[in-house]
Amino acid sequence: MVENGSYAELKMEKLSLQDLPGVGAATAEKLEQAGYRDLISIAVATIGELVETTGVTETVARKMINAARDSMKMGFETGTEMLRKRQAVAKISTGSNSFNTLLGGGFETGAITECFGEFGSGKTQVGHSLAVQTLKQEPDATIVYIDTENTFRPERIQQFAEGAGLDSEEVLEKIMVARAYNSDHQMLLTEKIESLITEQGKKVRLIVVDSLTSHFRAEFIGRGTLAERQQKLNRHMHQLSKLAASYNICVYVTNQVMAKPDQFFGDPTTSIGGHIVGHASTFRIYLRKGKKGTRVAKLIDAPNLADGEVCFEVAENGLRDVA
Repeated sequence: MVENGSYAELKMEKLSLQDLPGVGAATAEKLEQAGYRDLISIAVATIGELVETTGVTETVARKMINAARDSMKMGFETGTEMLRKRQAVAKISTGSNSFNTLLGGGFETGAITECFGEFGSGKTQVGHSLAVQTLKQEPDATIVYIDTENTFRPERIQQFAEGAGLDSEEVLEKIMVARAYNSDHQMLLTEKIESLITEQGKKVRLIVVDSLTSHFRAEFIGRGTLAERQQKLNRHMHQLSKLAASYNICVYVTNQVMAKPDQFFGDPTTSIGGHIVGHASTFRIYLRKGKKGTRVAKLIDAPNLADGEVCFEVAENGLRDVA
């Protein structure tokens, strides 16, 4: 396992913001206040964003971005180098061996995993289980849980922790929960996660967003607002993807579903958010209710795994294989 920040291996030189051309103390302060606290954030920014944030000219903004990129060697790499970096990826157990096998060993760090399904399909239970299992694997880790639907239950965490043989009070102390009341608040909370890592020294290993689309779905009603909603959702997913890649964090998002009225054969259930969420998620899992109280997890998209599905149970003390 590696520490936060070493997964991407982009910080090749120990440079500060003030080492960039055109950046003095005042400009550096403006950048930090806007969330640009390291070179990677500058390297992936647009010229327009930096001009708006700091008031510098386009020429200076371009020099800042180019210098940040050059210092990080953000060019092409060989497949061998990529394979070496992949060795830093960790797998977080779900608590169910069959579910872990479906995902090639568990939920991957450095990636976004989306689980979508109807109410009662087990999405929130998986999030609670991942929080506990992460702390079982890494006791010094910190979990960030963004709750948009008032679904986080500390009592459930206690049950899962006891089932995993952990001290439930210690587990709860390592989980930082924030209730998001609208989409703007949800995005603001996501932006604050980086300060937990860089300023407070938290070793954030798991981010749970439950659920990803509920506020966006409620606030943007009708086809006339669809484009604006998707653009905003795209920015949110970009924030989460950047956190996952920069700090080797497992990002788990749950998603609501709807029925496609024009589909007459097969399962008409589809996730909210369309292609924006689908393309931004590295792994996509469809959860549904099975027979006799079981749950079915179907892997429908993964870059390195075959499609498949497994059954598991949501027991009092965690996720378990079906006997």
